[in-house]
Amino acid sequence: MSLSTHVLDTARGEPAQGVAVHLYRWTGDRWIDVATGRTDPDGRLRDWVPKRRWARGTYRLRFDTAGYLGLGAFFPEVSVVFVVTDVWRHVHVPLLLSPYGYSTYRGS
Repeated sequence: MSLSTHVLDTARGEPAQGVAVHLYRWTGDRWIDVATGRTDPDGRLRDWVPKRRWARGTYRLRFDTAGYLGLGAFFPEVSVVFVVTDVWRHVHVPLLLSPYGYSTYRGS
């Protein structure tokens, strides 16, 4: 029923505040824009996807890591593609970020 994310800066050992995040849904021939937001002081972004735009399907989260790490970022963006099969179940996709690496997983 909802989507949230949490970006943690593992190099600094703190939440990544102000990271721009874009959500897209695959329509079968192109990605369409669903929602855009920024992480809060705790590195979280929640309650940002309009309920009418949340449906089963394939989604892509695009994190603007260059905007957070700076223009010389090795990974200027991180894209995470995932599939939603149950729109009534909360989806949490965290991002662990450092200047030269990142990881993600299905959170709760």
